[in-house]
Amino acid sequence: MELTLDSAFVVFDAQDSGCVSYGVEVSGRRWFVKTATTVRSRRSLRRAARFHAAVRHPAIVRPQYVLDGPTLVYPWHDGSVLNHATVHGSDRSALYRFQQLPLRDVERAIDTILDAHLAVAVAGYVAVDLYDGCFLYDFGARRLHLIDLDEYRPGPFTLDTDRLPGSRRYMAPEELVRGAVIDQRTTVYTLGRTIHHLLDSSHGWRGSRHQQQVAVRATTTAPADRHPDVAALAAAWRTTLPNP
Repeated sequence: MELTLDSAFVVFDAQDSGCVSYGVEVSGRRWFVKTATTVRSRRSLRRAARFHAAVRHPAIVRPQYVLDGPTLVYPWHDGSVLNHATVHGSDRSALYRFQQLPLRDVERAIDTILDAHLAVAVAGYVAVDLYDGCFLYDFGARRLHLIDLDEYRPGPFTLDTDRLPGSRRYMAPEELVRGAVIDQRTTVYTLGRTIHHLLDSSHGWRGSRHQQQVAVRATTTAPADRHPDVAALAAAWRTTLPNP
């Protein structure tokens, strides 16, 4: 299988992760290849390989091959990343388009994200560096996939640095405090921010009052005041949805 950068039909080389990613086509099938170029990015991709070995969910895009380097080779999925973040800035045009979809489509996408994180929690992992740049949305198929979950870690754990990687718009307060406990309640906070961010368009809040209450509780500053785990958050969210 020829997976070299020279044969790429698209290259993503302006990320601040230290990784270079690109798309290649082999025998009519497309692949997304992610390679490490720094010590930090090699550590991140090794962490990603361990995560994907432990977690399975249809919405989580997982590598089909893990090669030396390390290099992770994923099946290609069509779609637009809701936040295309590079060293040059962020392009959120896909997010703005997503926020104008029919409300039921947005609710289904949020439900997919929560359902995927039920699988994450069952596997004993917590979300780290989850933000709208991890949401790949296929507008034609109305389908969301989760990508670039490279920083997810087994939890709970105690933070031994000054902060975890991630976007402050999605990070729980404890992710910025050395010695804090990072557990499912931290994931709950990030998912609450996700609910809020995807339902709060430029025209104002689109969801119901009950959905807003779920998001507000999930993002309470004190971890003890949030939903106790991802399962409780998902259950609360699903009470807000209309009958199928």
